[in-house]
Amino acid sequence: MSNLVSIDDISREEILDLIERARYFEEHPNHKVLDGKVVATLFFEPSTRTRLSFETAVNRLGGRVIGFSDAGTTSTSKGETLKDTIKMVSNYVDLIIMRHYLEGAARYATEVTDTPIINAGDGANQHPSQTMLDLYSISKTQGKLNDLTITMVGDLKYGRTVHSLLMAMRYFNPTFNFVACDELRMPKEYKDFCDANGIKYTEHTEFSEEVINQTDILYMTRVQRERFTDIMEYEKVKNLYTLHNDMLANSKPNLRVLHPLPRVNEIDRDVDDNPKAYYFDQARNGLFARQAIICKALGIDIYKENN
Repeated sequence: MSNLVSIDDISREEILDLIERARYFEEHPNHKVLDGKVVATLFFEPSTRTRLSFETAVNRLGGRVIGFSDAGTTSTSKGETLKDTIKMVSNYVDLIIMRHYLEGAARYATEVTDTPIINAGDGANQHPSQTMLDLYSISKTQGKLNDLTITMVGDLKYGRTVHSLLMAMRYFNPTFNFVACDELRMPKEYKDFCDANGIKYTEHTEFSEEVINQTDILYMTRVQRERFTDIMEYEKVKNLYTLHNDMLANSKPNLRVLHPLPRVNEIDRDVDDNPKAYYFDQARNGLFARQAIICKALGIDIYKENN
């Protein structure tokens, strides 16, 4: 692995290897393996957790970061093409981490440069580094990845995190519950993916305790205002599904609530103190997963480097 554009680019064995590397970095977060290396973080779309955790990962590995968090301050605002931006930045760095509002932008970037590209989110398409931290969080909390029931709630149409997680879980015999209104249902292409890979799933429009009580991982998502061209459509669906603490009363002891964050109204604040709420720990796991991804992309054997 050098580029990481889609979770579909990596095998089951590579996923498990990255989880082990993330576990290692959680135990040993500080290294100098990137000493002398420069990493670019190019965020054409707003980000807090993803950008900061990637930049922290580079700093804890001893590297340096250049880049931008607002494309409006770059030559893009003057009309520079994505191709020219990528080729220019490639002259300065060893690795490019990019988020872009257009689906397929990261894949395109790999076609115009030999510098490794890590996709930090491309439109409503993929978010593979989020998926790796999700898989690490699931593995930590459940002690396994196999044979789990995962309930995805909210924006399943535009939610790139649920799309990536669904694809990654094909190796581990999951059962999915898709909870969404008709306007935000899981797209047909991902249901076709489930069918082609023998993945069991059911669809629901009601966020019921019956569904919650059979769940191992409850994956909540924000309805993303930025994906809607019609604000009235957003207003109609934004508050349809909210998790309250009392809804977890009869849930399985091992259930954990995940959320890629930021949240708006989909998880009530009364859930935060429930031991089954894991979303802030999940965000912390992003640092370790992204340290693993960066080293893998640059071909650094962390175990060899530290022996």
